[in-house]
Amino acid sequence: MIKGTGKFLLVIVGPTAVGKTNLCLKLAKKFETEIISCDSRQFFKEMNLGTAKPTESELNQVKHYFIDSLSIFDDYDAKMFENEVLDLLNEKFQSKNLMIMTGGSGLYVDAICKGFDDIPEIDPSIRASLIQLFENEGIGVLQENLKKIDPIYYDAVDLNNPQRLMRAIEVYEGTGKPYSSFRSKKKVKRPFDIIKIGLRRDREELYDRIDQRMDDMIQQGLFEEASSLFPFKHLNALHTVGYSEIFRYLEGDYDREEAIRLLKRNSRRYAKRQMTWFNRDEEITWFDPSQFEEVSSFVANQIAL
Repeated sequence: MIKGTGKFLLVIVGPTAVGKTNLCLKLAKKFETEIISCDSRQFFKEMNLGTAKPTESELNQVKHYFIDSLSIFDDYDAKMFENEVLDLLNEKFQSKNLMIMTGGSGLYVDAICKGFDDIPEIDPSIRASLIQLFENEGIGVLQENLKKIDPIYYDAVDLNNPQRLMRAIEVYEGTGKPYSSFRSKKKVKRPFDIIKIGLRRDREELYDRIDQRMDDMIQQGLFEEASSLFPFKHLNALHTVGYSEIFRYLEGDYDREEAIRLLKRNSRRYAKRQMTWFNRDEEITWFDPSQFEEVSSFVANQIAL
């Protein structure tokens, strides 16, 4: 962390269901600040239960940004997020010394903390050929291709999202460089200091929480929400864990019991990929989500240094 700006972005990361929301609410109240979501699935206002957004009550306790900020019909990427968050921080740091950013989307975290290079325009024929490949041979061939050309991004991406897979492959084919390499090689210097905190739990405990969360989502109406979005299943935003499994159930590929099994399995796999991504970052200091006092003291000490 480069010291000396007097302005701090507290970045709190971790896998799905680890407990980021609750801790961030407590920290935001203690430090009298606001929260930026960098969970790319929570941007979309039509997707609620399947993305585990903070509840209305939680959103009312502390001001949040980048939740329900987009429609599933909007195109959006990490570079656009970088620009918008930097503009917001520039405004907020006029009156605040600390802002919180939290989420589990590693690429979007890196866009703010490390910077994201502009990706050159890609020949549209490359995407057209990938779409044809996907339609003819299925998602498995995209997954295998990405694993070969960009194992770093493969470990982080939602492997059930063909649009994300095709984007990474087309960038490689169009530029000769892996998609993950467009994270700035030379870390950009931001006009604020960055404090990174990671939350983790025992694996079995985390997996139990993921399974329980999915049961709760289903009870609250996840299948009904996915059914209402089924006509738009081709959109990029909806090619993600929590929706794609139910879409295939609605198409008759398997029964409801199997859909629930896949929802839980794929959510656990997604959490594992998130941890693989964040474990590579040596700037993260790790805590258990229950350690509010320890986290709070750590942040206060970092600010005081």
